[in-house]
Amino acid sequence: MPKSAPEASGEHSVRVLVVEDARALADVLVEGLRDQGMAVDVARDGLEAAAKLNVNGYDVVVLDRDLPGIHGDTLCQMITERDQRVMVLMLTAAGSPGDRVSGLGLGADDYLAKPFHFPELVARIRAIARRQPSVRARVLRAAGIELAPGFLSTEDLLEQVWDEQADPFTNTVTVTIGRLRRKLGDPPVIMTTPTVGYRIADQPAQTEPTSLPSPATRQAAIARPGRQPRSGDEAFPYKQGTDNDHRRS
Repeated sequence: MPKSAPEASGEHSVRVLVVEDARALADVLVEGLRDQGMAVDVARDGLEAAAKLNVNGYDVVVLDRDLPGIHGDTLCQMITERDQRVMVLMLTAAGSPGDRVSGLGLGADDYLAKPFHFPELVARIRAIARRQPSVRARVLRAAGIELAPGFLSTEDLLEQVWDEQADPFTNTVTVTIGRLRRKLGDPPVIMTTPTVGYRIADQPAQTEPTSLPSPATRQAAIARPGRQPRSGDEAFPYKQGTDNDHRRS
């Protein structure tokens, strides 16, 4: 069963667009990559893929070459000319050395011929996703994990971590943030700003240690009105010599 969100692991969450007109193969790819913790969308032709690329941000496009609508070669060139770089892995039946050379010459970042070994496909997707050019953000380290500060709205998280099948009205993000907070413990690392979103605290708030009351405070708390506490009152909440004493028989 496809996972609704990436499992916690050392791997960066990868969002993938699978562009494949063979429905059976596309379904297998989507299910398999989701089982690997990736957020995966699918397009059945070049036109649908181009439309999704204009709306969503992807790390990797798994691209068949022989596509209806817009040919895979043309779509690859369109992707590589975009300002926001998306990595392209061509997955195609055209597997001769000449086909590989021409595909890489169009701007593809990797090339895998069909039939293929699925674990190899997963490894290649993760490898080129790590090579994706990006602005290196300032990183905070807390509770054994690395976090980039800044606000992220619920919509941002749904787009970047989950795929397009996620319900925009779901409380999945809230539930997941709650689980993260419980795992990270105190002091709190994830802060919430109403109507804005979530952010990582630059310096997590420190919980003030609880101090024991001073002897003077304890004496004042047990003192009876109209008299001063005597020696030993701070240890026993009754006056020595009263009926509360244990008497000898």
